[in-house]
Amino acid sequence: MRSLLKSVPELFVLIGLTVVAYIIMFLFNQLQGTDVLSPTGMWMVVVGSFLFSTFIAIIAVIAGIGGGVLFTPVMLAFTSIDTVLIRATGLVVAMFSGLISTGPFMRKGLADVKIVFFCAVPIVIGGMSGAFSAIHLSKAMGATGDAIVRLLLGGVLVFIAFMFIFGGSKTEYPQPKKIDSFSKKLGLYSAYWEESLQKVVSFQATKALLGFLLFFAVGFTGGFFGLGGGWAVVPVLNLVMAVPLKVSAACSGVLLAMGNAAAIWPYILYGSLIAVLAVPWMLGQVIGGIMGAYILVRIKAGFVRKILIVILFLTSAKLLSRGIEGLFGIDIPIF
Repeated sequence: MRSLLKSVPELFVLIGLTVVAYIIMFLFNQLQGTDVLSPTGMWMVVVGSFLFSTFIAIIAVIAGIGGGVLFTPVMLAFTSIDTVLIRATGLVVAMFSGLISTGPFMRKGLADVKIVFFCAVPIVIGGMSGAFSAIHLSKAMGATGDAIVRLLLGGVLVFIAFMFIFGGSKTEYPQPKKIDSFSKKLGLYSAYWEESLQKVVSFQATKALLGFLLFFAVGFTGGFFGLGGGWAVVPVLNLVMAVPLKVSAACSGVLLAMGNAAAIWPYILYGSLIAVLAVPWMLGQVIGGIMGAYILVRIKAGFVRKILIVILFLTSAKLLSRGIEGLFGIDIPIF
């Protein structure tokens, strides 16, 4: 509650933006010959988007994956909204999920500054490259490109789900067998207070060069699909670079704020970010992000693993069916 009170100015700004955006939408609906949404439908969209966004933010921050990993696939799978618009909004969702959690993470000493700065460079470059590629594909291929995006994203989600399954919970405090010289020169070592163990946990990151290359690929994929990069930042830091799981999740939140802020610009220049759709999602990310950040400090980081796996598999099945239908005209009925 104290964290929410500290964010009162930001909350008032976002609430004000939400009200203004939907007043404009209501007035537009009254123009002759238009029929966008009824007042009841309009507020159902506002409240539903806000509540769903808050839920996504809590789950995403705890898991360190970013809200876009849940928002973008669900919207692409179960709605007919333009795919570029959804991906642009997905980056906003992922960005705010990380942005709001950054403060608590930094104050608690969970997010390591050196690791964040090192990882941010490839993620930013890759994110912007992916965003420009997505826009080019949409211009060149239209509906066929949308079907390809859904099909590819379905495959990505299956990969992410299996990654969470086989990642297990035994990697919370990894102990690397060997530290390469490049990682030592970068000084990627630190320590933090682990409340669940009531002791200081020290760590030394390794395989920094491999991590750098993987982060570029993560940034490109996140910018292209509008997922953000948190879904893979945590595994790369934890499984490849041997950073503790909770620190990986905290660093992921900070990196989401930095990387997605850059990746969103190509979509803005293309005109794909619409305030009416994005603002209630932004507000939900503020409240849910703060709640999730403080919950993460007090629980084990693998808490929501099973929930994420179920959501990812169900959504991937729907995405694959819609992608096949769009490309080949084969209707596969899936819920």
